[in-house]
Amino acid sequence: MFLTNLLLRKGIPGRQWIGKYRRPREVTWGMKQSMIKRLEIEAETEYWISRPYMTKEQAFRHDAERRYREIGEEYAKKRANFPEHKYLQDHLNHLNVTKKWTMA
Repeated sequence: MFLTNLLLRKGIPGRQWIGKYRRPREVTWGMKQSMIKRLEIEAETEYWISRPYMTKEQAFRHDAERRYREIGEEYAKKRANFPEHKYLQDHLNHLNVTKKWTMA
């Protein structure tokens, strides 16, 4: 079908760079060089990822103390902005103006 379209038609229908029957893009020297560069970077990254800095025993809970400290700091920061406790007596204290119901 692609060969038939190529032989019977003058060109690519519609917009030539998008769609199902788009014009194939030429691979340039710069494209090849940038692809090689990206692949080299990826290979280097895979190399460094495959060689861990710490053993599994060293990595296990190595940052627990730091995490507990940061959680404590976050808790203290939230607690500093929290308003003081209010008791029911403080809310209803305005009702104690006359106290006619008490036996005195």
